[in-house]
Amino acid sequence: MEVRSYLQQHQDRFLDELFGWLRIPSVSADPKFRDDVFEAAEYVRARLEEAGADNCRLIPTKGFPVVFAEKRLSPELPTVLVYGHYDVQPADPYDLWQSPPFEPEVRNGKIYARGACDDKGQSYMHVKAFELMMKTGQLPCNVKFMLEGEEEVGSVHLEGFLKEHKDLLKADVVLVSDTAMISLDCPSVTIGLRGLCYFEVEVTGPNRDLHSGTYGGAVANPIQVLARMITALKDERLHITIPGFYDDVIEYSSEQRAEMAQRPFDLEAYKKELGIHEVEGEAGYSTLERTTIRPTVECNGIWGGYTGAGAKTVLPSKAYAKISCRLVANQQPERIAQLFTDYFLSLAPRSVQVKVHLLSAGHGVIVPTDSLAYRAAALALEHTFGKKPIPTMEGGSIPVVASFEKILGLKTALMGFGLDTDALHSPNENFGVANYFKGIETIPFFYHYFTQLSMQQQK
Repeated sequence: MEVRSYLQQHQDRFLDELFGWLRIPSVSADPKFRDDVFEAAEYVRARLEEAGADNCRLIPTKGFPVVFAEKRLSPELPTVLVYGHYDVQPADPYDLWQSPPFEPEVRNGKIYARGACDDKGQSYMHVKAFELMMKTGQLPCNVKFMLEGEEEVGSVHLEGFLKEHKDLLKADVVLVSDTAMISLDCPSVTIGLRGLCYFEVEVTGPNRDLHSGTYGGAVANPIQVLARMITALKDERLHITIPGFYDDVIEYSSEQRAEMAQRPFDLEAYKKELGIHEVEGEAGYSTLERTTIRPTVECNGIWGGYTGAGAKTVLPSKAYAKISCRLVANQQPERIAQLFTDYFLSLAPRSVQVKVHLLSAGHGVIVPTDSLAYRAAALALEHTFGKKPIPTMEGGSIPVVASFEKILGLKTALMGFGLDTDALHSPNENFGVANYFKGIETIPFFYHYFTQLSMQQQK
């Protein structure tokens, strides 16, 4: 394949185009960026059209549109459905960025910008890989693109979109690059993702903010009550205390855990990179196990009362928190949401009132290593990296992957090129320039091997 030569000839343009997309602050969670999200959708639609795709359009949803494009060669050939997202996380706090989050900058071989890795950089690899195959006449099968604009707010309208457009999205496999690999020296393919339940809780004490001198010590402080309730979600061994929470968690054998532990992992380097002296987590499990095969409950944010400059001696009326549960395969988010709600309400003293709102939820996923999706991804990585990739589990969530299987009946290849150190969702998010180009180089081989395996299976 003429992959490397075309890539080398056009790599400056491939970077410039990505930078143009990264400059658009497509933050789906913040209404003030609404127009920017639409602009980002149109930007990638236009680039797909320029690359040679047909039927390039924005399909409306009740939220932000889905970017769709396709290239059909023959009904006898398999079809790859590429999924990605063009929305990004909020960039706050801006003052912690070394360079402006929406002014991409290359430092030490890395692209620094919000969305550089999650997921504009990784999605755009597919746009350029498609261009590469089209311009060199090497596209071996049909392809469809589906890029959404609400992944960072829970893909709330995507299940409805999948059901409404099942015929349009008909394919043989879904290809996603929204995950990480171990390193450029040790390629890997993700075979497991955790599910998610995300809550906002509200604790109300008195009917108004009170003078902390006049009322302090006599009236419940909602912030302190909320802090006690959150703390009660785990015991001294950091085991989750919600009754029934672990009922459906898969318990792996010692042999299986030993096999998983073969994945390269440097604990001291991990702590140094994070700037911590020690790790912390559920007793009896390693750091990698805690972030992949075990569920979690984490407080993602907490606020209430006075947080401005200077002093205001107030006993607040309300306190709030964002709390997420990462779920492993077999745990049902609907059941976990009810278990969490019931337990959290039970923790509240009579001195306060509590509300629990479920903001988003999604199922965990396991990709079989004998599936065509995994095999094609593994062969593609082996071709370009020169070594067999390691199957790995990831701690993050991509709720739509479970929806692809449930609604479209499709397995997903999770072929990511990011790294765990890319600061996703954090200030100074980054994506290696080498990773970006390696992704563009590798993706065409996924098409090649998936087509080859599919045609062999049909014989």
